[in-house]
Amino acid sequence: MNMYVRLKVWLISPAVVVAFSTCAALITVLQYSLRAYVPGSLDVGGFTLTNFTGLSNSIYLYALWNTFRLSVETCVFTLLVAYPLAYAMVRVTNRALKSMILIISITPLFLGEIVRTYSWIIVLGSNGFINTMLLKLGLIDAPIDMMYTHFGVLVALVHVTIPVMVLMLGAAIAHIDRRYERAAQSLGAGPINIFVTVTLPLSMPGILASSTTAFAWTFSAFATPQIIGGGRVPTISTLVYQLGLSSLNFPLAASLSIVGLALTFSSLLALGTVTTRLKRIGGH
Repeated sequence: MNMYVRLKVWLISPAVVVAFSTCAALITVLQYSLRAYVPGSLDVGGFTLTNFTGLSNSIYLYALWNTFRLSVETCVFTLLVAYPLAYAMVRVTNRALKSMILIISITPLFLGEIVRTYSWIIVLGSNGFINTMLLKLGLIDAPIDMMYTHFGVLVALVHVTIPVMVLMLGAAIAHIDRRYERAAQSLGAGPINIFVTVTLPLSMPGILASSTTAFAWTFSAFATPQIIGGGRVPTISTLVYQLGLSSLNFPLAASLSIVGLALTFSSLLALGTVTTRLKRIGGH
């Protein structure tokens, strides 16, 4: 019993340390958000709510809206790409093809986020792969601006999010009892009808779980919007970076972080409510 208790303590201790450190960091950020900014100094002034009222500026409101928009768009487009990959990965009978799909889907996980993001500069740049091919084919007369645009950031975010969503959707699809599909087939349903009325509803918990993960991941993304967006596609994370490390306005950066965190929790809570209501659709 003593050995079991010691083992339990060893397993729980790291989680306790991480939780304590996270709470301490959040309390520090909250404390900074309530302090006055002193121009030209790293010190902060007395307690104030000016930082939060200042967030009503159109620049910050647009960054909040753009972050939410990017998160939703990333969820939708990643789902459209990841679901067919996950479905093929699970349902393909050829082991070599199954392995190839798995390797292609999860390879981005073995690269750092910075490396993956910089690779998109080579693809999306004015002299990048896409523009070079389009120019050689005579489809365009001048390079298309894809870097430092909303489109470029969205493409890179979808690429970053695909591996996680493929794995989560693959697990959900793999747990679907194939007898339901065979029963629908015996009743005369075709492949498309079986997918729409049986497979898709039964995979709904995986769709909702992976979409929630993708949303939260994208909402807090920094490297991809900063590098691909080049400061022209404002998000909460890039604006916090600019305020904190460029302008040294730590109180305003902290208040924006708190608002962003609150919006993240609110969005996840709303998604969780929807998930709870829709899970019965995929109930076995």
